[in-house]
Formats: sequence, structure tokens, C-alpha cells
Amino acid sequence: MPVSRNVRTAFSTARSAARSALPDPERPGRVLTAVERLESTPRLDTALGPLRRAVRALPLGGARDALHGRWLGHAVHPLMVQVPIGTWMSAAVLDLLPGQRRGADTLVGLGLAAAAPAALAGWVDWAELRKPQMRVGLVHAAANVAAVGLYSASLAARLRGRRTRGRLLGFAGLTAVSAGGALGGHLAYRQAAAVNHAEHVPAVVEPGWHPIGDMADLPVGEPVRRYVGETPVVVVREPGGQVHALADRCSHMAGPLSQGTVADGCVRCPWHGSVFRLADGWNVRGPATSPQPVFETRLVDGRVEARLVADPAEAHRSVAGSARSTGTS
Repeated sequence: MPVSRNVRTAFSTARSAARSALPDPERPGRVLTAVERLESTPRLDTALGPLRRAVRALPLGGARDALHGRWLGHAVHPLMVQVPIGTWMSAAVLDLLPGQRRGADTLVGLGLAAAAPAALAGWVDWAELRKPQMRVGLVHAAANVAAVGLYSASLAARLRGRRTRGRLLGFAGLTAVSAGGALGGHLAYRQAAAVNHAEHVPAVVEPGWHPIGDMADLPVGEPVRRYVGETPVVVVREPGGQVHALADRCSHMAGPLSQGTVADGCVRCPWHGSVFRLADGWNVRGPATSPQPVFETRLVDGRVEARLVADPAEAHRSVAGSARSTGTS
């Protein structure tokens, strides 16, 4: 009877712990509460500024946009982390099987080699986030740094023939990288870091032409905010009279393009410096990885009207083809 009672007590305790960690219909669980508290705590803020400046000062040149994932159309960091996480998870499985020492050791080493470029891409993205996201991102990075340290020690122990120690360190590393991965998921899916903040525009803009204001009220060469229905757009009138209109909220972090600067046929976001071509919304420079929704315009009795371009890809191809034919970029 005492053994049975102890088992029931242990089971009840474990169930209560699980329930306290997970959300319920009335309130969030302890895990979510802790992460939300992390978003708002100022304790890490003294480190954010120096780290951001250090990352932005790295002499990466054009590789910076490649690390953001502009060539891919979305952030490349989540893709790159699949290698270290996958190899370390596989190594843990092999560590539980007999006769798989060499395979497990190789996978641990491969994960360590892949962790460096994945981390660099993550830091480059992190430096362009808002402060609440940066706080969570910093702890996410710390968990992954701890995982790298544990796996490095694991590999060293394995190479010295200390198999049990190497396995235990590997399991500890897997725990750390899993915690880091959970925080990364919170960044992406809860805080909307590195997602397209303009993706909703085609879903909320009604089809057809919409008035956006009088031509005479548009300053030449300056971005201004107007509205298509309830959707804000940035409107730029060229000296020759052509009017361009893009979704106003930057696809990177929803910065107001209407408060940005215009140069060389492009508008630059005032928040993080993403550059979009006015003719077709193409993101010619990051950190934005997605183009802006673009509107075509027309002039009717002195008033400018705009409608959402149904096929942005066709607009990009048209502008790119025109640039090649004229020898411009």
C-alpha cells in the first residue's frame, strides 16, 4: 500500500507541474508567463545597445542581405539552424543505441561546424528587431551558446574516450538548444520577428480603384501617407507627374515608409533602412526580405486613384526588363 500511495502521489505531483507549465482556459501557464515577463524586463537593456552596434559594425558588405535571406524571400536563419539541431538530435538517438559511437561523434562535430554560420545569421537578424524582441532573442542566443559549449565539451570527452561523460554532456546540450528553440519559436510566432508585416494587405484591400487625394495636394519628390480604404499607403509624386503608391507599413517591421526618404526611384524605411523601389515595391536592400504591395495609379479630374496590383511578380518582371533595356539598375 505505501508503494502504491507513493506512486499516486508522484503521478499527481507530475501532473500538477505539467498543468502549471501549460496554459489553461483561464490564464497562461508558467512558461508563457515567464517569457512574457522577459519581453518587458529592462534588466538586459544595458547589453542590447553595445551588442547591436557591434553586429551592425561587422564588415559583411553584401553578405548581410544574404544572411537576412533577401535572396530567399524570407529569413534564412530558421533554415540554417536545422543542421545543428537535426544532427544533435540524431546524435542523441545514436547515443542510446549500441555500436554507434563513430556516427554519434561525427554528428556532434557536424552540428558544431554548422552552428557558427547559423548563429551569424541569427545575430544579423537580431540587430534589426524591436527591444522586446531583442530581449527574448538575447536569452535565445545565450541558450544556444550554452548548447555549443556543452557539445564542445561533449566532443572533447568523446575523443578522450570518456563516453559516458560525453553522452551526458550531449544530452545537456540538447536540452539547452531545445530551450533556445522554444524561445526562437516565441520570437517568430508570438512576437512576429522576421515575418512579412505587409502580407495582409491584399486580403484587406477591396478590388477596384480608390481615391487617395488631389494631385495638387501631393508634394513633388516627398513621401506622404494617404489611405486606400483603411489601408495606409505611401504616395510619391515624381517631378514629371507620375505618382507611385506602395503599402506604407514596411514588410520588415511595419515601419512607416511615409516618414522615410526618397532617392533614385526608391523609398528608404526610417526604422531599419530597408529600401523599396517605387515602381514595383521590390526590396532592393534589406533587412526586408519581402517586397511591398504595390498600387497602380491614375489621374481622374485632378484626383489620384489607386488600385492594388493583382500580379506583383509581373510588375517586378516588367520593371526589371525595362531596366535591362535601358542599362539601368
